[in-house]
Amino acid sequence: MSDSNPVNQEVEQFNKQKLKKTDTQEKNRLPTKEEIEEEKKAIKEGK
Repeated sequence: MSDSNPVNQEVEQFNKQKLKKTDTQEKNRLPTKEEIEEEKKAIKEGK
């Protein structure tokens, strides 16, 4: 099954060696289980 879509052809021919190495930085980290429990306690105490 040959695909004549030019975008698919470009993707197949893309040279991965041209990509630069990057370091991923986590910006929005998820809260820990302890942080969630502390917040639940604070909400209960506030009511």
